[in-house]
Amino acid sequence: MSAASSVIDAVLSRHACRAFTKKPVDLDVVRELIEVARYAPSGGNLQPWMVHVLSGDAMTRFRAMMAPKVEAAPLGNASEYDIYPPSLKEPYRSRRFKVGADLYDQIGIKYEDKAGRMRQFARNFDFFGAPVGMFFLLDRTMGPPQWSDLGMFIQTLMLLARERGLETCPQEAWTSWHQEVTEFIGSAPEVMLFCGLAMGYGDYSAPINRLRSDRAAIEDIAKFHR
Repeated sequence: MSAASSVIDAVLSRHACRAFTKKPVDLDVVRELIEVARYAPSGGNLQPWMVHVLSGDAMTRFRAMMAPKVEAAPLGNASEYDIYPPSLKEPYRSRRFKVGADLYDQIGIKYEDKAGRMRQFARNFDFFGAPVGMFFLLDRTMGPPQWSDLGMFIQTLMLLARERGLETCPQEAWTSWHQEVTEFIGSAPEVMLFCGLAMGYGDYSAPINRLRSDRAAIEDIAKFHR
């Protein structure tokens, strides 16, 4: 897929890329993306985001450390926060179920093939083969507004990546391995892992990268008061 030519193009062409080529990503480009993403909105200018970037030898060592752990526990260990509310109500429950069903259908994994679904899920913990992986953290004293700030920072970074012809996949699943991640990157105990992000050049021949998740109609999410 070519680089995005406008903000609208970046928004519409961004997707959760789950298959990457082995083409390396210039770390000067990654640094530039982070430099610009720093200008994302931040309430009170707290700038609560912290980023750790893995590539090259560090990525090789991290993958070697994680591979046997993931093989033993494909779903990871205890999460540090609930990725979804424990009792997900409608319409959110149906939306989540559908995108999962669409994903596995796209790659020919039947719903009853639990082992196949687990193998695919476990690919999260290889960054889907991406040459660059990022981890985003924030201080444990931060609250929901600062989590929102971090989300805007990550979204800004992903859109900037599209401008440079790169693809990304945000991965909250990494909270299941928060101890292993924080030990590897050497982050302080008072800092919490929020998510990971795979970054690289998309493998557009992979069927999984043809998936585009549905979006609710504008009438379902917006009310215009005149």
